[in-house]
Amino acid sequence: MTQFLPPNLLALFAPRDPIPYLPQLEKLPHEKHHNQPYCGIAPFIKHFEDPRDAPPPTRAETREERLERKRREKIERRQAVVETELKLWDPHNDPNAQGDAFKTLFVARVNYDTTESKLRREFEVYGPIKRIYIVYNKRTGKPRGYAFIEYEHERDMHSAYF
Repeated sequence: MTQFLPPNLLALFAPRDPIPYLPQLEKLPHEKHHNQPYCGIAPFIKHFEDPRDAPPPTRAETREERLERKRREKIERRQAVVETELKLWDPHNDPNAQGDAFKTLFVARVNYDTTESKLRREFEVYGPIKRIYIVYNKRTGKPRGYAFIEYEHERDMHSAYF
């Protein structure tokens, strides 16, 4: 049946060249003769350290202890950062914190394509708007998805809320 195959496929079934014989380089481990017989470690004991002079073994930290220590350190670092930020924070002199909180409506889940004019058009139905502040990401400049709308009157904010 193989006689009908083309020559390029017949070459795939051709036998390979025989493996060349190479003489052995050295004796195998079990054939070697050792000058000295095998012995124990008794002749080398004098080179070891005396156990009485050895330092006490150090206790290694377990995985659970390490995770607990890292968690504790992270909490302590975060508390230190919060304390320093609290000392520096002055809400009365913050340029971003403007207006009356009782007249301000927080709007969340705002579409990222929404502009200030669209928000004004939708929420001006409830009363005159003093200011609209859409929150943006500082690094990328893209909207974060929420905004603050400050009305001129508190009753307008309540009507928009309901």
